Amino acid sequence: MGFSMGQWTAACIVAWLALFGGSFLPVNGDFDYKDALTKSLIFLEAQRSGKLPPNHQPAWRGDSALNDGKLANVDLVGGYYDAGDNVKYGFPMAFTVTTLSWAADFYESELKATGEYENVQAAIRWGTDYFLKASSKRNRLFVEVGNPAQDHECWMSPEHMQTPRTVLQIDENTPGTEIAAETTAALAASSIVFRKTDRDYSRQLLNKAKSLFEFAKAHKGTYDGECPFYCSFSGYQDELLWAATWLYFASRKPVYLEYIEEESISAQVSEFSWDLKYAGAQVLLSKLYLEGHKSLSSFKQQADGFICSVLPDSPYHQVYISPGGLVHLRDGANSQYVTGTALLFSVYGDLLAKHNQKVTCGNKQFSSAHLIDFGKKQMDYLLGKNPRGRSYMVGFGKNPPTQPHHRGSSVPNHMASQQNVNCPMSFVYWYNKDVPNANELTGAIVGGPDRYDNFEDLRWKSAMTEPTTYTNSLAVGVLARLAAHKH
Repeated sequence: MGFSMGQWTAACIVAWLALFGGSFLPVNGDFDYKDALTKSLIFLEAQRSGKLPPNHQPAWRGDSALNDGKLANVDLVGGYYDAGDNVKYGFPMAFTVTTLSWAADFYESELKATGEYENVQAAIRWGTDYFLKASSKRNRLFVEVGNPAQDHECWMSPEHMQTPRTVLQIDENTPGTEIAAETTAALAASSIVFRKTDRDYSRQLLNKAKSLFEFAKAHKGTYDGECPFYCSFSGYQDELLWAATWLYFASRKPVYLEYIEEESISAQVSEFSWDLKYAGAQVLLSKLYLEGHKSLSSFKQQADGFICSVLPDSPYHQVYISPGGLVHLRDGANSQYVTGTALLFSVYGDLLAKHNQKVTCGNKQFSSAHLIDFGKKQMDYLLGKNPRGRSYMVGFGKNPPTQPHHRGSSVPNHMASQQNVNCPMSFVYWYNKDVPNANELTGAIVGGPDRYDNFEDLRWKSAMTEPTTYTNSLAVGVLARLAAHKH
């Protein structure tokens, strides 16, 4: 494999640190991936809202938001807080569940080999139980609980928050095609996961997914109620394609394949994220193409195009790669694009290997092994193989972050310490102090370094230190593969 000057420089830095840094840095990039996988799932448990089960980890988390939905006379207890605040956003929560389900389906044997399959199922179910509540009435979906503006003016743990639990919904008069379609994808993908272990639950999820898809198509419109935090800048066509794709995989009903072939819109992209799903759908549909659905050839071409736009040694590469070798799309939770890229490269690489295929980018060809290796390099960077020789997963590896931008982790979990503190003073006590968080947010992958590989482990540098559920959910499949295959 050829090295660019940036990659060669990064390799020299890593080797220098390993030789002279006086601390362990795995030059070959091999880590305890099973430990990283286990911890990544513990982080998702730390993001749970509602009444926690007896076997819950970590111990410092407690029950929270037990009256969610009361303002709308509906039970919306449960689900996930998406990041470091205490709001439940339906859009990224659904993407978290969809991508977790993809990992559980595609890397089922690897997850079982690591002993984490049941924990992944539990993580998925924590989300799907909530979505069934949120979509209990036809053509209505509750999409947010909590007041983002007021929540962001207070630095309290979820167990002791005092801010309003406002409820937002989409319906026939207030459409939100992106969120309805993404929730469709989550329910359809998860129905595959539960088919063997709980057939009735699986059927319930799939039926709800079908119903929500019809709602998403019949009442089209972009929902801006989750702005400015989760505005869908890409529109809703990618979510409709993504939802139809998962519905076809879950049901094998021709109607969804017909929708994909005749009505859906696709596009060439170089990103896979909570807002932009085209590349994920293209990789999934390439599987069908490689299995004989020749009418889906354009999706295979677009999946190849995604690979060509990301690989630094491709003549068509468009994505910025840091001097240390990290995919960097934008500041602010950039690690989500790293884990998203790693997942697609791993899955697509495995699909191509199974069918003895390569990716052609202009005058260059790339093997499945090349793709898998690039995905591994992205994950290895986050785990510690980088110019700074540090981990970006809390509680894992060398010099991991200690100040994640996260309320529950940074605030001591004693009621007495919070009950007499008002919102402005909460920042004085627990946000602005340059000390490690009171509670270790085990397994959280933080936002990560800037485009030049610089990083500051400070709570108020949220672009670098805030974790998200979807950053971790995208990592689960890759970590399972790495743990099981060790190469």
